[in-house]
Amino acid sequence: MSHLVRRIAAICLCAAALAGCVPMAMFASSSGSGYSGVRQDWGTFVSSKNVNALCISPKLRFVIWEFEGRFGKKIIMNSGYRNAFHNAQAGGAENSYHTKCMAADFYIPGVPKEQLIAFARTVDGVGGLGCYPGRNFIHVDVRDRPRSYRGPVTFSGC
Repeated sequence: MSHLVRRIAAICLCAAALAGCVPMAMFASSSGSGYSGVRQDWGTFVSSKNVNALCISPKLRFVIWEFEGRFGKKIIMNSGYRNAFHNAQAGGAENSYHTKCMAADFYIPGVPKEQLIAFARTVDGVGGLGCYPGRNFIHVDVRDRPRSYRGPVTFSGC
């Protein structure tokens, strides 16, 4: 009998340890009026058919999951990967992280942009943060931070 108890205890211990590896984003909601009519591209909600969510670096995916886990809701991406032509049309910088699969512009329905900005400043993986006054979304990228930076490089109204 004690062998069975040890086996059950070991299984429970392994399950508890593995549960810590499951991103909280797995439990993020996509219900509510903010998601009606929004399509998905490769499992990510996107604001239009022109948004490419296929090319997202693993580091950026983890950052997105941190936002989804923190706020309990899925993001809606306004801009993901852009080829050089699309990037020029969007007015993106020549070396934009969007062209490297390392940036996303997004919002979360029902979450004030100020809360997204405040959280982005605390996430270690966020290397760049753009805030765009008058727009409902933020830009995050996963560039390497300069050595002296404790938070992300900020631009565009942050």
